[in-house]
Amino acid sequence: MAGDTHPDRARFAAMTEGTREDWAIIAAHFMPFAGRLADRVIAHLTLLDGDYGGFPVDRLQHSLQTATRAHRDGRDEDYVVMALLHDIGDTLCSYNHPDMAAAILKPFVSEELHWICAQHGVFQGYYFFHHLGLDRDMREHFRGHPHFEACAEFCERYDQAAFDPAYDTAPLSFFEPMLRRVTAAPKNSMYVKRTEAA
Repeated sequence: MAGDTHPDRARFAAMTEGTREDWAIIAAHFMPFAGRLADRVIAHLTLLDGDYGGFPVDRLQHSLQTATRAHRDGRDEDYVVMALLHDIGDTLCSYNHPDMAAAILKPFVSEELHWICAQHGVFQGYYFFHHLGLDRDMREHFRGHPHFEACAEFCERYDQAAFDPAYDTAPLSFFEPMLRRVTAAPKNSMYVKRTEAA
């Protein structure tokens, strides 16, 4: 067992030594921590502020504008939150940014919205890959997938159109309540299923 003990911490040094009491302590910490997910997501979104990367608007404004366009088009909250977070991975996942957003969203949105988020990078490439010597039709590898058209529509209507410095973009504070509601209700998590089964 670990040398130092604290009443609010598990006592094992390796999981093979863990007891039901240890895991009860850890479980008691989990829900408050998970409940602050929206705070951490908002903090990470703010890292996009002022990061232009050569684009006409910074990465935060692009994310906000994508979400604003989706909201004004009547999309539901899950869709709008997906639009808000779709590029959150730009800072840490420079070569695979859609994966980070998709991982954050997976417990909270439908399989379709998760797929749109995960694949939007290759679908967005239709609008610029040819300028970089890449194949703009890479998305055709997904032709026939049930969510192909939905992903193409997301990129056409909201993502590729969200670089307008003159657009009346809603602030992050407008989307915060939506983000909090969506991330408060996980639909697809092994931890949630285990909790509900108990």
